[in-house]
Amino acid sequence: MNELFGLYLILTDPVAGYKKAAEAAVNEGIRYLQLRIKNAEQNQILEMAKTIRKITAGSDTLFIMNDDLSIAIDADADGVHLGQTDQSVSEARQNWNTPGKLFGLSTHSMEQALQAQDEKPDYIGIGPVYATQTKTDAGPALGPEETGRIAKAVPIPSVAIGGITAERLPELIRAGAQNYCVISAVNQSSDPAAAIRLLQDIWKTYTF
Repeated sequence: MNELFGLYLILTDPVAGYKKAAEAAVNEGIRYLQLRIKNAEQNQILEMAKTIRKITAGSDTLFIMNDDLSIAIDADADGVHLGQTDQSVSEARQNWNTPGKLFGLSTHSMEQALQAQDEKPDYIGIGPVYATQTKTDAGPALGPEETGRIAKAVPIPSVAIGGITAERLPELIRAGAQNYCVISAVNQSSDPAAAIRLLQDIWKTYTF
């Protein structure tokens, strides 16, 4: 995950439907696609995870499962993303020692980002950048400048997350963030492919 890839997309209740949104991500060449379903039965989440796995199989899009290591394993995802209150990255690696699997970790401050280096995740999430309604326990907003400062200070590949929109993306990139994650900006669009293209076009304009 060392390359510049721009958008890391989290699918959560997309208005276009999970399947259409996932297909759009694959067709648009999005590098990382994470599935995050809250308030659903485990078997329902697993069923959707397997569907996403089929859609991403053989493509350039890597499928990451949010939080749940057991579902990531059962669906043969490409990786799992863990929060600060989930099991540690090192524990997750021990329980899922299949070569090539990716382990991400959410961080919410410079201190957490620096401490994350001991766990050796493949990448970290930094946020929330802006206030967000999609995660009630997200914590106070860091702002683009602090997010960029953290991204520059930690050698681990990072993805900025939280309240990022097409309008806010330029200032975030100028502040030093290289890759970014969105939820609402794509999930709330009836045309996820168009939303993805808009975001990536902005990212390319300000990155290269």
